[in-house]
Amino acid sequence: MKYLVMVQGAQADYDAMCGKASAHSPAWSEKELQEMFAFMGALNDDLAESGEYIDGQGLAEPAQARVVSLDDEGRPVVTDGPFGETKEVLAGYWLLECESLERVTEIAERVLRCPVPKGAPNPPVVIRPVQEEGGDGTSG
Repeated sequence: MKYLVMVQGAQADYDAMCGKASAHSPAWSEKELQEMFAFMGALNDDLAESGEYIDGQGLAEPAQARVVSLDDEGRPVVTDGPFGETKEVLAGYWLLECESLERVTEIAERVLRCPVPKGAPNPPVVIRPVQEEGGDGTSG
């Protein structure tokens, strides 16, 4: 079964990684950033070696996002970030092929152990099964 494993974040998290502290998060040092990148690299290597890794990416900060919607007359409306009303955003993801929900949950628990500076938020990891074509999206 395929699963999308998502890590949430906020613009303040990206700012902190660039050295700008806030009430939300302390500033990250270069060493702390390198530890996080090394952890994620090792995780990706392990998932590739096990054959479970399909794709995974960290996403650019919300300030670089764009939302496209339709107005009341059906015309496109384009809004560039950052979006003050948005508290949490998708910060990164993995698309994995795992034998069970229990296995992908183990992987999510490992993601939560990624090193962060003391006082930095550790948002939850969200797991969503990928609905197979013609399927109902559940396992069993």
